[in-house]
Amino acid sequence: MPDNSNIKALLFDVFGTVVDWRNGVARHVGLFLNRHSIPIEPFEFADAWRRHYAPSMEEIRSGQRPFVRLDTLHRENLVTVMADYGLDASSISPEELDELNHTWHRRDPWPDSIEGLLRLKRRFMIAPLSNGNIRLILDMAKRAALPWDAILGAEVVRAYKPSPQVYVDTVDILGLKPAEVCMVAAHNGDLAAARRCGLRTAFVLRSTEHGSSQKSDLRAEQNWDFTAADLNDLATQFGCPT
Repeated sequence: MPDNSNIKALLFDVFGTVVDWRNGVARHVGLFLNRHSIPIEPFEFADAWRRHYAPSMEEIRSGQRPFVRLDTLHRENLVTVMADYGLDASSISPEELDELNHTWHRRDPWPDSIEGLLRLKRRFMIAPLSNGNIRLILDMAKRAALPWDAILGAEVVRAYKPSPQVYVDTVDILGLKPAEVCMVAAHNGDLAAARRCGLRTAFVLRSTEHGSSQKSDLRAEQNWDFTAADLNDLATQFGCPT
């Protein structure tokens, strides 16, 4: 088993790793589509909305646009997806669009997340390192009882993963060295970026994040420091009691 004696903090990707974004977004999208008699499959719409996630952040990572919160990007992406389906967002009240956009604030944790995080929290500092903005992550934590010690991530450092600044500045905020911090994620790309900045890495398998036909992140693609079936398995590997 890898040595974890010098690790003091665990940082977590949230969307997909700690919470199941897809089922919850599709559920709320379905209510919206039914209310307006729009014949679009909810999971299809949710997936299309999510596909705009990374491209919308790339403008900020490349310096083409100043930093804005993920809530803003999600709202813009929602209008774009509606237009892609031939829907006129201006025909929907801004209040209803905002309510739909805030479905990202109300995601359910994976079944193992709460117990696993509580076990890990007994031994380590735990915090999200998410592209979600502070209010989004706070709302999600309050609703889902996610036991974070702090709220860290993109809005705190004004940059989006996988920019090196996100990992380096977050480690500095904690007053730690990179090797004393472990990034936990279900996404190989996130872990690769963290490793390049000197952080330890833990891959957690979430084989249905994108549904039953998921094609990516089905295995650890590098020799990460830890590879776990879920957060309880990770806690066991770290020697955390049940």
